[in-house]
Amino acid sequence: MKDTHKHQGLRKQLANVLEAKGITDKNVLDAVCKIPRHLFIDSSFEAHAYQDKAFPIAAEQTISQPYTVAFQSQTLEVKPGDKVLEIGTGSGYQTAVLLEMKAEVYSIERQKELFKKTSLFLPKLGYRAKKLIFGDGYKGLPEVAPFDKIIVTAGAPFVPKPLLSQLKVGGKLLIPVGDTTQIMTLFIRKSAKEFEKHELGDFAFVPMLGEKN
Repeated sequence: MKDTHKHQGLRKQLANVLEAKGITDKNVLDAVCKIPRHLFIDSSFEAHAYQDKAFPIAAEQTISQPYTVAFQSQTLEVKPGDKVLEIGTGSGYQTAVLLEMKAEVYSIERQKELFKKTSLFLPKLGYRAKKLIFGDGYKGLPEVAPFDKIIVTAGAPFVPKPLLSQLKVGGKLLIPVGDTTQIMTLFIRKSAKEFEKHELGDFAFVPMLGEKN
């Protein structure tokens, strides 16, 4: 669990790359500079940790490309104290970014192996979500709803209705929708029944797992 000056320097370089690609939210860039991303992947692949690319982790999943994490975090405009639901804990890197942004994070992971690993790993780094849950992200977390923000970190073939229903009025859901490539889609809840929809370009994610509802 080493974090050296070299690692810190590589993180600064990565933040500069993300800034050049249009990430302007200082809180997001600060989180990228602070979080030891190399500890989230297998140590034998440490050299890849601070390149702006996705990388395989356990259970046939990936740790998302840093730009994607930064883009999603910036788009959601996470404020301190925001109640955020994350669908797809994965490696826990996105979770750590949200926690650095001072959000209250509830995160759901479908893969048992990843859930166990990340639940033990995040607290070792000092990252404590409100709750990490093993379960089906399509259903959201009705007992804790409504949420200020909901972030989905895996490709979804459709938008799960429970997630929309669990947003506060004024809240935002950010979800990559599609099969092989996804369109990053932002929903803003305007009223009990009305949502504003924005399509924010193509991304590639591993598919979201869940019973179809």
